[in-house]
Amino acid sequence: MKQHYLLLLILFFIVSQSYSQQFVLQEDPMVQQFYIQNNQKLFWFNSNKNIKRARVWLQVVTASDVYPSVSTKLAMEKMNTALDHKNMIDSVYKMEIDRQITWFVLSYIKSQQEGIKLFDYDDIAVKRDSVYIDQLNQSNIVQQLLKFECKDPAYVLLKNYLTDSITTKDTLKYKAIQLAMNYRSYFSINHQSEYIVVNVLSAEAEYYKNNTIVMGMRVVVGQKANPTPLFASYITSLVTFPHWNVPQSIAVKELIPKVQKDKNYLEQNGFEVVDAKGNEVDESELHWKEYTENNFPFFFRQSTGGDNALGVLKFNLKNPYSVFLHATSNQEVFSRTNRFLSHGCIRLEKPFELANALLETKLNVEEMKTAKQYTESNTIMLPHKIPTFIIYMPVQIVGKKITFLPDVYGLIK
Repeated sequence: MKQHYLLLLILFFIVSQSYSQQFVLQEDPMVQQFYIQNNQKLFWFNSNKNIKRARVWLQVVTASDVYPSVSTKLAMEKMNTALDHKNMIDSVYKMEIDRQITWFVLSYIKSQQEGIKLFDYDDIAVKRDSVYIDQLNQSNIVQQLLKFECKDPAYVLLKNYLTDSITTKDTLKYKAIQLAMNYRSYFSINHQSEYIVVNVLSAEAEYYKNNTIVMGMRVVVGQKANPTPLFASYITSLVTFPHWNVPQSIAVKELIPKVQKDKNYLEQNGFEVVDAKGNEVDESELHWKEYTENNFPFFFRQSTGGDNALGVLKFNLKNPYSVFLHATSNQEVFSRTNRFLSHGCIRLEKPFELANALLETKLNVEEMKTAKQYTESNTIMLPHKIPTFIIYMPVQIVGKKITFLPDVYGLIK
């Protein structure tokens, strides 16, 4: 019997070694900082008291929805088995397990307070590693768990709805509420007194000041084939009468075929051809029939003016996707129910009102509305940068009523 048990244990540790390697690779600076701060190679295995604490934490994490995959559940079992048989494993493996426990628990603490990663690009989130490490070092786990819970009213409403109205976890509604709670957790920590939120799913934007909605408006966002990316960043300046530097994907897939069919297309629509340095190229000398998606060496730039794709006003928003908030001369589009129409950029229903709210000085709106082609462009720096969140919030909350929105991009799975 003893030999049979030892054989199973050996096999378990051989299989679990792959999981060990997986999570050691994920050791992040927060884990490293934890051990430096505690000034020891082992934390959980260094006393029976800490082993007991580790068991409680692993029970908490296992009971949550933070790590639902099969591989992570197997890793949890492996960690518990290692705690049960601490005297049967060597020091190297013990160190690996110790760090895995720390990684899981710190990740859980972090996710409970600021949500699981929501953005591929986030220039706003405040790094709070030291806070989470201090919380983990506290001995009273029950008190810590109570502190983690988000106190945001919308979060509480969503949590109660999840408990009272949704009984099956593997449903889109359950996942939609979880995602919405995730956003509310993130905002409760990372929002500032003044910020803008664009919800892609509702195709609406809201401008907040002192935690109050100052302005709301409809927007046009990316179509399903060209979705608006989700990110958090800052608006730093406005550009009046902007040029539009056409993204190369649009240039080669859409503009070149149009030029090949109609040699006057560029002139009629205010486009210029430029090289990599921004120098204008004489498009009449180019052999358009020879160009394809793979060999076009130039770029398109649309001249300023009311017919420009960005309108007469652009909000410079730092991000790696070349996505902006901007005006449009086509106001009719905002009356549509379906406003998933752009290539990814965000067209604003009330760009001038928003600009004047952000600026200390006021724009000459009438002058801008009557602008002609090739009007000189001008950049206006904001008094301070404005946090802007491009989100995919699958529910709307009005008072205490929750309304589910269609999952247009199919991201809720």
